[in-house]
Amino acid sequence: MDTAGRADGFDGGARRAPVVFRGGTVLTMDDRGTVHRQADVLVVGERIEAVGPSLAVPEGTTEIDADGGIVMPGMIDTHRHMWQTAMRGYGADWTLTQYFVWYYLEHGKHFRPEDVYAGNLLSAIEALDAGVTTTVDWSHGLQTVQHADAAVDALEEVPGRFVLAYGNIQAAPWEWSAAPEFRAFVERRFRGGDMLGFQMAFDVTGDPAFPEKAAFEVARELGAPVTTHAGVWGATNDDGIRLMYEHGFMNPDTVYVHAATLGADAYHRIAATGGSVSVSTESEQSCGQGYPPTWALRAHGIPVSLSMDTSVWWSGDLFSAMRSTLGADRAREHLDAHGGGDTVTHVHLRAEQVVRWATRGGAKALGLDDTVGSLEAGKKADVVLIKNDRSPVMFPLINPYGHIAFQAQRADVHTVVVDGRVVKYDHRLVGIDLARARRSAEATVEHLRGKLGPEAWEHGMNPDIPETKILDNPYTYTGYRSATTHGG
Repeated sequence: MDTAGRADGFDGGARRAPVVFRGGTVLTMDDRGTVHRQADVLVVGERIEAVGPSLAVPEGTTEIDADGGIVMPGMIDTHRHMWQTAMRGYGADWTLTQYFVWYYLEHGKHFRPEDVYAGNLLSAIEALDAGVTTTVDWSHGLQTVQHADAAVDALEEVPGRFVLAYGNIQAAPWEWSAAPEFRAFVERRFRGGDMLGFQMAFDVTGDPAFPEKAAFEVARELGAPVTTHAGVWGATNDDGIRLMYEHGFMNPDTVYVHAATLGADAYHRIAATGGSVSVSTESEQSCGQGYPPTWALRAHGIPVSLSMDTSVWWSGDLFSAMRSTLGADRAREHLDAHGGGDTVTHVHLRAEQVVRWATRGGAKALGLDDTVGSLEAGKKADVVLIKNDRSPVMFPLINPYGHIAFQAQRADVHTVVVDGRVVKYDHRLVGIDLARARRSAEATVEHLRGKLGPEAWEHGMNPDIPETKILDNPYTYTGYRSATTHGG
């Protein structure tokens, strides 16, 4: 048996030699919620061969020591605007209004195909680095099919599992979806398989004429699921959901992103038609789509997956998504109780549930539950080992779900396997040309800074700060003197 000792012991995914994770705490995420406290996961070819203690393995199997770590399914992000990643952190102080103005109205049109490529390449790499093995590229910057080709080119260069959700914020969905070149692109670039999937990404404004109907009909003809930003304050609302329902376009494979400002009727329609919601808590609690809706989704029995939205604002990993989702849900539960004079003694949303949303929830939302999302024999081998012997945060390992949700972070991702291929080992990416990704991103930043000019560039990154009124303080007096001045 071979024992892996260096990242360059693997060849960047060109081969699928058998691999076994030995002696880890295994979160299977199966239907029973099985947790093995000290067990192995054997990968042979592209699939999981077996899960259990002290497994016998084929000759030549590479052994990865998982003792003291957590072996879990690869995480799944169901909504990430990957094309924006070269602008990482630029909009840290934006609201949703500033995002819309910058991308939709003013500067999104300046992104060239090579800029979409640069963002997708960097985003795909950082997803793998964080243990996110499947990512939906909510790609609404595809102004031309050349932009779309660049997006797919980048995704195909990185050994992860991706779904291109095709969108174009510079044109109406009933326009771009009707273009012959769009149909030709889909036929040319998507030939089946589970490494690169396809969705259509567009929003429904609630216009009573329902112009989006034409785009839904194209999606139906193509057999493509639709993903849509629903329940976004000031942008999409209950009318959009009602129109989708009345025209028969709400399906089990529809993914509603955010869904943060919907009423009970809209939630009932989503639940009744079997759709799911992609919750981007860091986004919702920061830029204003509405309060993260997991409390309402739980009440209506709507399936949930997690997403990080965009690196122009937030982190590119699902550890932050899990942590912020637990915090937001529990904060609201406590606040509601306190408002009624009550105290919450037992929280409803548990760490196990958000870990499930980050794995199995995403697989179900994307129609991949038979393929990925849990560690079960026969499923595709998308496996992540959380282990860091150099970190004081990785021990003691008592509550594995709580550890994933509140303690672990990107730096603790030791090994990542996608489709049976080792793409990260011993905290280092395998076979990834990070220097080329850096050069591509730098070229995009240079291009955009030049297009905007220094003043617009700085103002876009530093929006005006509203004036803050300091409340009058009734305990502030003029001429106040300490009692000590009176000799007391």
